[in-house]
Amino acid sequence: MKKIYHLSFTLMQVPKLNTHPLSIVNGFPLLRNLTIRLTSTISLHLEMKRCNFFISRLCKEGKIDDARKLFDEMAERDIGLWTTMISGYIKCGMIKEARKLFDRLDAKKNVVIWTAMVSGYIKFNQIKEAERLFYEMPLRNVVSWNTMIDGYARNGQTQLALDLFRRMPDRNVVSWNTIITALAQCGRMEEAQWLFNQMQERDVVSWTTMVAGLSKNGRIDDARALFDRMPVRNVVSWNAMITGYAQNRRLDEALELFERMPERDMPSWNTMITGFIQNGDLNRAERLFDGMPEKNVITWTAMMTGYVQHGLSEEALKIFNKMLYNDGLKPNTGTFVTVLGACSDLAGLTEGQQIHQLISKTVFQDSPYVVSALINMYSKCGELHVARKMFDDGILSQRDLISWNGMIAAYAHHGFGKEAINLFKEMQELGFQANDVTYVGLLTACSHAGLVEEGLKFFDELLKNRSIQVREDHYACLIDLCGRAGRLKEAFNIIGGLGEEASLSVWGALLAGCNVHGDADIGKLVAKKILKIEPENAGTYLLLSNMYASVGKWKEAANVRMKMKDKGLKKQPGCSWIEVGNTVQVFVVGDKSHSQYELLEYLLLDLHTNMKKARDMPDDDLLVGVQF
Repeated sequence: MKKIYHLSFTLMQVPKLNTHPLSIVNGFPLLRNLTIRLTSTISLHLEMKRCNFFISRLCKEGKIDDARKLFDEMAERDIGLWTTMISGYIKCGMIKEARKLFDRLDAKKNVVIWTAMVSGYIKFNQIKEAERLFYEMPLRNVVSWNTMIDGYARNGQTQLALDLFRRMPDRNVVSWNTIITALAQCGRMEEAQWLFNQMQERDVVSWTTMVAGLSKNGRIDDARALFDRMPVRNVVSWNAMITGYAQNRRLDEALELFERMPERDMPSWNTMITGFIQNGDLNRAERLFDGMPEKNVITWTAMMTGYVQHGLSEEALKIFNKMLYNDGLKPNTGTFVTVLGACSDLAGLTEGQQIHQLISKTVFQDSPYVVSALINMYSKCGELHVARKMFDDGILSQRDLISWNGMIAAYAHHGFGKEAINLFKEMQELGFQANDVTYVGLLTACSHAGLVEEGLKFFDELLKNRSIQVREDHYACLIDLCGRAGRLKEAFNIIGGLGEEASLSVWGALLAGCNVHGDADIGKLVAKKILKIEPENAGTYLLLSNMYASVGKWKEAANVRMKMKDKGLKKQPGCSWIEVGNTVQVFVVGDKSHSQYELLEYLLLDLHTNMKKARDMPDDDLLVGVQF
């Protein structure tokens, strides 16, 4: 007797997955129009497995609509197909579509799909929805609990993560590592240490997490003791310890450990180079950079940053060009911001425009950091109208505080105080909250434009704003504002109220004001304060000498110069440059070698005469010491 099998027939068109008429992927033939005939319940399972593969592949390629079409055409779907389709939506950033599919009455769900949905909401920072779904789960496994704990930790809700961890019925090593990492990142090292000591089983991640946490929180010696006790180390463990030493300014120990490493990866080299640059040791950073077997964009950007910080912006531009032409690497946001900073320092408009063209062909053209750097570059190069056009052309919804601050700073740089204030008011009307950087720009704008009362009003606002911490830069701007206006005693009293917190930049701003207004008495007191902080500052001696000379105290001026000579101090001559055509014209104080020196001197005298007529300038201070 023949057995009669129930046959189930389904015709299904599988979308094109390959341009070739026939190709093999993982052993499965992909045809331009593949027709699959399902002939039995046994082959149905096989074909569902095959379609699962096709759907997964389509999702990875971003062809989510084709994947959904194939999913909908299936007569029957197992739990694997539902999981693949919902996960595909999540990976493509389509959480709403994933939820619609998940909520269907015919949806087949298991703990994997529920956990995938929770993870998806966490990924898109919808922590409340993730939490609600987690508590609705009919069944949870250890992965589900770990996912929710990690979600709380990523959203800064460490206490909720800890509470959930304590309620877990079962834990694995990932559970312990997740909560220890969360505690370490928010500085709760005592609790992290206690949990670490309670662990029955530890892996290399557990040990490395504690080493990194202790280092980050300043307990570098405790971190090293733990590192030395590690039963097994990997390259990440070594990097964590090296990073700890670099962050705590113990570079010799970092280098010693780096040289002992059994193997190094790119982060190992980058950590050391970045550490040296952050601690001002450019020479050792250069030696490591030159010795690297392979470099990535982080490496090149770190070196550019180092050169810009040391005033070597031309070298930064050279490094940028080498990266583009030698390694063929693509710059990232940090690279463009750094190299545009170099162009700003050099007033290199041509170079800045070329880099702007590169940016316009990338996804970084809408980055607020890059846009702000472009605004700053055009401003520093004298193209304020281009900077404002860039700001105005940006979509209002894409503007953030960085862009507003950049434009306010641009107006401040050019002395357009009222325009900066108007822009600040417009920013507030649109609902943007000012931060510490905003007030630095505002105060600078008021100072450069002589808007003393407005500046004092903004500083008073700043003091009353408890959400913003008043920084050294704010006081330096305030002192510069008073100093330029001749309110030197008021400025001196303000600094006196700061006590020991008064920094070199604050005293320097007041000394500059004393020099402008010829107040040698206050200037002498200020100079003593500065020389106490920085005794080898040649510029301070020169300013003090000039102040004495401006009020006819020639003997005191000569004595200051003599002290400077005895100490062997020399001030670097002032230097300025301008780009004419494709040639950079450089001018140095005391240098008369320029081919058009006499013509330029007459031009300056003519300009000075016209300025006196326009502004009624009674003194000739502008040309004191101006030479080529």
